[in-house]
Amino acid sequence: MTPAAPASVPAPDTEEVAPEPLARTDRRRLAAAFVPYVLLAIVHLVVIQVGDAAAITATKLLLMPALAVAVLLARPSRGVALGLLLAAIGLSWGGDALLTGRGDGWFVAGLLSFLAAHVAYVVLFLRLPANGRRLPWWTLAYGVWFAGFLALLAPGLGGLLVPVVVYGLVLGAMAALAGGLGGLVALGGALFVASDSVLALGRFLPGYDVAVHDLVVMSTYLAAQGLIVLGVLTRHVR
Repeated sequence: MTPAAPASVPAPDTEEVAPEPLARTDRRRLAAAFVPYVLLAIVHLVVIQVGDAAAITATKLLLMPALAVAVLLARPSRGVALGLLLAAIGLSWGGDALLTGRGDGWFVAGLLSFLAAHVAYVVLFLRLPANGRRLPWWTLAYGVWFAGFLALLAPGLGGLLVPVVVYGLVLGAMAALAGGLGGLVALGGALFVASDSVLALGRFLPGYDVAVHDLVVMSTYLAAQGLIVLGVLTRHVR
């Protein structure tokens, strides 16, 4: 739900130098650290299909803590970048928890928590070394996405128009900056946009009814979070 910076806009200067590729022992340690998160994600997706509400909520609330533990077990170097990464994960957990509530109030609260998570990712990505001086041309697609989704969903947003627009702008900025980093981070940013797009369709588009809606939202969301974190750890924060 947001326009990306045009391809002609210079990518911001960075404060950190990209580290060398991971050694084999580091790759093994990183892979082992992510095992609990991956297993919990699979369990959660299976539970969604089973349809037990209590189990869905319980497993959902374990996912971001498992991802944070994976970050800590990977033993990255300490610093602002690590703090921002953990903050984004923690704020995402807050969004997960708040969105389990019913009604617009809970939805807005969850939206704000995820908004703060995306701001943390934006600040983090601005600090990391991008692949070049400019954002890739394809990040312009996020501008097309934002305009199209706003036109499609605006009639059903009502009083939520402003918060959804603000959220979309920040989400798109995060995804565009992720594109500038390339690799797993870029893919994670794109999947985050896909996840939130499907979520928005289910909430605001009249007549929308897809049986696997929750499965699509959560599978893309969990893949997005995991890929962003893995990409940051393997290339930038060690």
